[in-house]
Amino acid sequence: RDPAMAEGTKRILVTGGTGLVGRAIEKVVADGEGWPDEQWIFVSSRDADLTSSSATKALFERHKPTHVIHLAAMVGGLFKNLRSNLDFWRTNIHINDNVLHVAHETGVEKVVSCLSTCIFPDKTTYPIDETMIHNGPPHSSNFGYSYAKRMIDVQNRGYSEQHGRRFTAVIPTNVFGPHDNFNIEDGHVLPGLIHKVYLAKQTGSALTVWGTGKPRRQFIYSLDLARLFLWVLREYDEVEPIILSVGEEEEVSIQEAAEAIAEAMDFRGDLVFDTSKADGQFKKTASNAKLRRYLPDFQFTPFRKAVKETCAWFDANYANARK
Repeated sequence: RDPAMAEGTKRILVTGGTGLVGRAIEKVVADGEGWPDEQWIFVSSRDADLTSSSATKALFERHKPTHVIHLAAMVGGLFKNLRSNLDFWRTNIHINDNVLHVAHETGVEKVVSCLSTCIFPDKTTYPIDETMIHNGPPHSSNFGYSYAKRMIDVQNRGYSEQHGRRFTAVIPTNVFGPHDNFNIEDGHVLPGLIHKVYLAKQTGSALTVWGTGKPRRQFIYSLDLARLFLWVLREYDEVEPIILSVGEEEEVSIQEAAEAIAEAMDFRGDLVFDTSKADGQFKKTASNAKLRRYLPDFQFTPFRKAVKETCAWFDANYANARK
């Protein structure tokens, strides 16, 4: 049966479709934000090995996308990055080159890739904005991942200049929400803390936070990010990336995040900071001025409400979520 739909239908392929952001987009689309002329296809590493160009080609031939949201990546927290910078570089370079090049070869109209604020220069002035991505080396802790993500921007520029392609990228700040990686060793800070609070409640012990608790982060709720992804796919026409983030004034310290989680999960024990553990970057404050120029009225979910919803999801899905 021919998967090509009626004229004018968008076939949107989402790589990394079972991850944190992919699940959020799937939910937002299912909850009525999808448009009638859009057909959504969510794929994961089980559907195709994107480090292989032939597997990537076969995936695109099977689904014939007109649009792609490219979320697939090899990701991990600070401690996993410190151990495996080469693996992060090579795996992500292969994935990104395959997805972008096959998209170009098959005539995909638009690709929106997902970068990360860790790609920004380590030594910089704040707030960081979209013009500063390539101004200096990223933090040494995850240089492999960071440089691989930066290269998406380089490649997008190349496809635009040589082939007139509308390939772009978004740069979210720290994303959290349902379906996150809640692994304590290799996950990111917020889901790791949620899992730790859950366990501390079970065992009646104190909550140990790695590091001083002083580093500051802008957190964006995955469902807010999903809504912004739909807007970027439909409306945003620049090749240059756009930062998707809450405002600078919404930055919270790791300690404040831990306290919000403790409150959401009704944890009454002590908070202890293990200062023998690395803090990573102190801050990476990003400006959302460009986003605000386009969408002055976009409403972000308040941080504590988003934390509460995420904790409730983790609680309800503990058996699967903790893996």
